[in-house]
Formats: sequence, structure tokens, C-alpha cells
Amino acid sequence: MENTKARGSIVIHIALIIGAIVMAFPFLWMLLTSLKTQGEISAVPIVVLPSAFRWENYQKALDSAPYLLLYKNTILMIIGRIICALLFSSMSAYGFARISFPGNNLLFSIVIIQMMVPAEIFMIPQYQMVSKLNLLNSVFALIFPGLVSAFGAFFMRQQFMSLPYELEEAAILDGCNRWQIYSRIMLPLTKSAMVSLAVFTALFAWKDLMWPIIVNMDMSKLTLSAGLATLKVSLSSNQGALMASSVIATFPMLILYAICQKQFIEGIAQTGMK
Repeated sequence: MENTKARGSIVIHIALIIGAIVMAFPFLWMLLTSLKTQGEISAVPIVVLPSAFRWENYQKALDSAPYLLLYKNTILMIIGRIICALLFSSMSAYGFARISFPGNNLLFSIVIIQMMVPAEIFMIPQYQMVSKLNLLNSVFALIFPGLVSAFGAFFMRQQFMSLPYELEEAAILDGCNRWQIYSRIMLPLTKSAMVSLAVFTALFAWKDLMWPIIVNMDMSKLTLSAGLATLKVSLSSNQGALMASSVIATFPMLILYAICQKQFIEGIAQTGMK
């Protein structure tokens, strides 16, 4: 039995290692390409490792776009969407999970339906709303689609449902109202899930491409993903600089996940306990 378990464990670890390599390979290839010359990039057979690290590709990438402005717009968009997601999603999720009222299941089903349809369906009405508010070419226009989050409501609802009802009953006996129960008791217990939702929201916002291009036309109002899309044309002849731009845009997300990975994994695990 022990030998069978050991062999099974080895097979599982080998499969996980292969999966990790497959997942990491595109990023590693992008990183290596950003350090190659154009000749090494287009060489046949393929050159895997550069003969020397060509850091000038990063200098060309930095000179091709106002990265400080792109980073600022992206960070402001992410902060705005995270605040809205954590505030409104947790409030609605608490109502759906812990408060019984007529139409609870129906309203939550409507929220879930929003997750089942492509986000592109909502872009035309969202654009019309932002346009009528005269807020095109602004940071608020970037935040607008993230004012509410169906995924956040579903995600936090699962976490609230996993908490024992005895906590609420004890708080009611102590004289707490619904807002006090939500803000002082339930919300602190979902800290890990909120960190996970913040990371998810930041990731979704960071890679959002179509919406920033639609609502903002000026380069000074674009985000990193939209800015890279416009740079693809100007840097099409210099793939090393284009890959360097992609590395610059990807690196902050890697740092964020490295810092928050413990809370992120813990929040995912706890959310699935129910």
C-alpha cells in the first residue's frame, strides 16, 4: 500500500510540475525575447537564450510611451474598482446570504445571470451612460464598469454563508442592528475573502483592454493594456521592445500576487468550504 501511495504521489507531482512549466513557459519566453536582438528573435533555428542581455530594449520601450501616466491611470482605475467591489459586493452579498426577504432568490438569480453573458453586451449601454454624464476621457469612465460586480456579490455571498448563524444571534441578543452585525462582526471575519476579491478585481481591471480604448481616446488617459495595444503598431518592427513593454506591464501583477498569495489562497479555500 505504501509503495502504491508513493508511486501515485510521484505521478501527481510530475503532472503538477509539467503543468507549472506549461503555464510559466509563455512568460519566460516573453522575458527572454525582451533581452534578445532582433536577429536572435527571427533566427532559424530558434534561439532560446540570448547571447547577451540587451537591456536597451527596455529603454526603447520606456521611450515609446508615457508609462508614468499609463501606470497612474491604471492604478487609479484599480483602486476605484477595488473600493467599489469590496463595499457594494460585500453589502449585497451579506443581504443575499443572511437576510430573508421576498424575492431574495429571484434577485440573486438576476445577479448570477450577469455572469453568464459576455461583458461586451453591456458596453453600449455603459458607454451611453458615461457619454450622457459627459465623463468620457476621464478616470471615472475607466472605473464605471466596476461600480458593481456580480462576481464579487457571488464570491462574498459564499463566504458569508459559511459563517455560523450563532454569531448573528448572539449579536442580536446584545442589541446590535443589521449594520453593526455586518460591519463589526461579519466583515472582519471575511478578511481573507476580501483580499482574494481585491486581487481578482485588480487582475480583471489590469487586463481590461476594450473598455479603456472605447471611452478614452487620449494616450494620457489610457491604461497600460490599452497603451500597449496602441504601441503594437509602432513597435511591430521591434519585437524585443514590444516584449519589454509587456514585461513592464506584467511585473506589478506578479509583485501583487507574491505579496498577497497567502491571503489569496486562503480566501479561495474558505469560500469553497460551504
